[in-house]
Amino acid sequence: MHSEHYAAVPVESLGGALAPVPQALAQRPCLEDIGFKPPAQPVPMPAGSSGAQEALDDFLPRMNAYDAKRDFPALRGPSYLSVHLRFGTLSIRTLVKAAFSAMSTGNQGAATWLSELIWRDFYFMILHHYPQVVEHAFNAKYEAIEWESGPQAEHHFLAWCQGETGYPIVDAGMRQLNQTGYMHNRLRMIVASFLTKDLGIDWKRGEQYFALKLNDFDLAANNGGWQWAASTGCDAQPYFRIFNPITQSQKFDPDGKFIRRYVPELAALSGKHIHAPWTAGDQILASAQIELDKTYPRPIVDHSAARRIALARYGELTDK
Repeated sequence: MHSEHYAAVPVESLGGALAPVPQALAQRPCLEDIGFKPPAQPVPMPAGSSGAQEALDDFLPRMNAYDAKRDFPALRGPSYLSVHLRFGTLSIRTLVKAAFSAMSTGNQGAATWLSELIWRDFYFMILHHYPQVVEHAFNAKYEAIEWESGPQAEHHFLAWCQGETGYPIVDAGMRQLNQTGYMHNRLRMIVASFLTKDLGIDWKRGEQYFALKLNDFDLAANNGGWQWAASTGCDAQPYFRIFNPITQSQKFDPDGKFIRRYVPELAALSGKHIHAPWTAGDQILASAQIELDKTYPRPIVDHSAARRIALARYGELTDK
């Protein structure tokens, strides 16, 4: 042990006496001093073990519908327990026990949720046995991918970070992350696929941005998720599986409810046109008070063309 240097700091106490406070504590910066700022739209998040139990109690009655609702960001489908797992206010064993018990009664939602908990544990195992994944692709042949670089790539990356890609479901997901510190899991897959496959930008840059923004950031799960989406990881999606941001939007936010919340400049568009506003036509856009490249950007890349480039980028390495 070492001796502390104390500084006398006035405090409100019985009799108004001075209490000794460690000098290191007295000089410690506040959160704002080291770059932390409150989110613009805080997520209601009960804290501590009591808050974790409250969140678990909220999810358990919804567990049976988890498999049916978990992919739709406008629905209350996820457990929202990841931040409690991240900070240890809930035990993974508690959740596995609840899931397994419900699954044993034929609850399909519980079975699907348990599989997601197992994925989380799987990524912990990968990080433990293959620590090189922190800096490198698990699948070593994909270390040779020539990711996009230069001014245009930087412009694309910034547009992705800010939720200004011109693809509403991608932009809604990124804005949710920026405003709340949370992103729905389906959207994490969509935006990661878009960054790595449509924009051709190194998955490590997206991983680092998530690490900066996510309240539930966990190195193993974050790394595993990004390497899965980039097709560089263990048991990752095949490189030729490239999410179409328009069809993903139509399937998982069919009415555009989630998009309208986080991309309000598109709120007046119908469910038919909100997924790809540039196809709506001038009259429809005008009636919705949308002017492309002014009130909302055009797509920064053409998905079909970007898909062909991505297939070639990965195919060169796969065929060797």
